[in-house]
Amino acid sequence: MRWWALGAVTLGTFMTYLDNNVGNVALPTIQRELGLTISGLEWIVSSYILVFAGLMLVGGRLADLFGARRVFLAGLAVFTVASLAAGLATSGGMLIAARAVQGVGAALLTPTSLTLISQLFPDPGERGRAVGIWSASGALSMALGPATGGFISENLHWGWIYLINVPIGIATFGLAFWAVRPAFTRLRHRLDLPGLATSALALVSLTYALIEGDRAGWASAEILAAFGLAAAAALAFALVETRAESPMIDLSLFRSRVFSGGALTMGIWSFGVFGIYFFSALWLQNVLGFSPTQAGLAFVPMALVMAVVAILSQRISARLGTGPTVALGMALMGAAIYLISGVGADGDYADVAPWFLLYGLGGGMLVPLTSAILGGLPKERTGVASGVLNVSREVFGLLGITVLGAILSSSQSGSDQPPLVAFLDAYQFTLVIAAVIVLAAIPLSLYALRPARSLPEQDDPQATASTASTVGSSN
Repeated sequence: MRWWALGAVTLGTFMTYLDNNVGNVALPTIQRELGLTISGLEWIVSSYILVFAGLMLVGGRLADLFGARRVFLAGLAVFTVASLAAGLATSGGMLIAARAVQGVGAALLTPTSLTLISQLFPDPGERGRAVGIWSASGALSMALGPATGGFISENLHWGWIYLINVPIGIATFGLAFWAVRPAFTRLRHRLDLPGLATSALALVSLTYALIEGDRAGWASAEILAAFGLAAAAALAFALVETRAESPMIDLSLFRSRVFSGGALTMGIWSFGVFGIYFFSALWLQNVLGFSPTQAGLAFVPMALVMAVVAILSQRISARLGTGPTVALGMALMGAAIYLISGVGADGDYADVAPWFLLYGLGGGMLVPLTSAILGGLPKERTGVASGVLNVSREVFGLLGITVLGAILSSSQSGSDQPPLVAFLDAYQFTLVIAAVIVLAAIPLSLYALRPARSLPEQDDPQATASTASTVGSSN
């Protein structure tokens, strides 16, 4: 029964990961059929990430209050219904709203998955194998997602990239309702509503300013007010968290040089991955003339290389040290991003593939970073730290899409070239900026991770799962 339950938990997590990775390749098709601008496409992706990041820690807290099984089933139901609404959307506004509700479901579903595995498999050996199986769903989604999205958008209505979640969600709900029967001890925690409200206000205001700045004017009262509100809300959040009885984020974690420096390095990694995946799907189809299926398949070798290197990365880290391994990974990613910027409008897959593979090679080498961060903390704090890392990864991913999107939109709108030429010039300029940001993580990682740190025990599911999710949930 427990292994059936693991199948349900893994399938639910796989569905959220697949939804992240299947949609990017279909964005040009969605843009054409719904008549959206680039900012509209950004909202389709950002609305999901925004809600997911904002509520992820709340989902874990609700699991303590009401039980992981109940919250998991609730999240699965919300995600499935929202997927149906997204697939049937007839306007950009409807799709953006449905994607935001999907984020609610994912925020309830994802953090409770690990809790359920811990409850279902109390034996450390069995728990380690179960987490390994669960973790593999992330790598599988990276390989299948882009190809599936490309095939659907080329041969079926684009809505099927979301509608495929419906039968998977129904089957998973039935399996989980039958098989998932963990022990549950209620923990008395408060929800930290002030922290939730101020953090959400800061993220929404910042996202709005970055996405809509080019349309409204960066010096307009509307955008300046949004930036000001974001700054005020972020300051209020920091003050609230220092005084809260049960804070959403334990700010004392950032007193650790390894944690703060490592978390920022991981954030820069996420910034690059989310942003590059988003805009490269547009570039491959709108500029290089790839079909949706070809564009999706172009990402598969990158994902496979990243997954294989992720498996081998601990051995590499054991030889080179965590800091040098992470720095090398960021160097390879930064170099790949810069070299992609040199591919012109007449480029083909042979021009793109080497740099995509180099990018995947670098991305996979970041896995030891999570183990180093969590291994530098007392074991009783790894669960809290893992949750903070997951949230920061999503927030920096959101910034990758919005900040790079703002740079691209401003550069494109200021050009007097034809639309495709203007987009290519703006895309190449944006990649150079992204490469510089990613390369800035090299000295940061060498500084933050310079002392040798022992790895966390392999039966610690929080550390193992956070490591896996770093690779698996890339956009």
